[in-house]
Amino acid sequence: MAKKASAPKGPLLGAHMSIAGGVDKALLLGKEVGCDTVQIFTKSSRQWASKPLSKAEIAAFQATKRTTGFPIIVAHDSYLYNFAASDEVLRKKSVNGLIDEMERCEALGVAYLIAHPGAHVGAGEAAGIATIAKSIDEMHKACPGYTTKLAIEITAGQGSTLGYRFQQVQQIIDATQAPERLRVCFDTEHAFAAGYDLRTAEGYERTFVEFEELIGIRLLVAFHLNDAKKDLGCRVDRHEHIGKGFLGLAAFRLLLNDRRFWGLPMCLETPKSDDCHEDRENLATLRGLLAA
Repeated sequence: MAKKASAPKGPLLGAHMSIAGGVDKALLLGKEVGCDTVQIFTKSSRQWASKPLSKAEIAAFQATKRTTGFPIIVAHDSYLYNFAASDEVLRKKSVNGLIDEMERCEALGVAYLIAHPGAHVGAGEAAGIATIAKSIDEMHKACPGYTTKLAIEITAGQGSTLGYRFQQVQQIIDATQAPERLRVCFDTEHAFAAGYDLRTAEGYERTFVEFEELIGIRLLVAFHLNDAKKDLGCRVDRHEHIGKGFLGLAAFRLLLNDRRFWGLPMCLETPKSDDCHEDRENLATLRGLLAA
């Protein structure tokens, strides 16, 4: 008889870590900072071209994952991609980049690749959503049977970026040919900038009731924990340190003590310097919000 998995004892708190020197170095840095989980790029986020991961790099990452003991690791895709692009050259280039990153994640044993869905750049919301679904379908066709899942990230809605309303995310998922292969990442700053007020118990509850109705809590597999430099509904993507922005500590207290999300990776994407002392400080602030 299979042993029943024990209930998570709290959220998995971590941060996005640099892969300078090798993808495995991000895990070591995360452990040093005090992370329970880590988010990485699998290659440079600001360059189209990249060398394939060598067998040695993959082996080093997997060995370091075992020694650091992180139960789950997530990745974020490149900021260059636009899966909603009406420019077919850019769209295909973006899809090929996504396929490459999915292959890297699968080789490394990364659970989820988090991606911004894209911007319609004037084509309109309906056309943009259809194009995103087409792009995801092409990636899925090229990556059959992968254990790594693509997680669509809630966006701030800056410019013509899609995915800032839960309904848009639901429409993207429903428009794909394999919706069961998709998951969702919730960014606190993006949701707040998009108009979801997480600062009160009522607003928090209303937000996740809507999420459940439109998308389904079961699809939520990761969080980005970021305070906001701008106020509610600004639709501006600007991250601030925990408790230093317009979101404030109350929203994070509500989230961290919500047992539905215990065991899910929750990673900081806040500004930091090379020594990562800001990550240590933000993690300490977050852990101080957990009920005893």
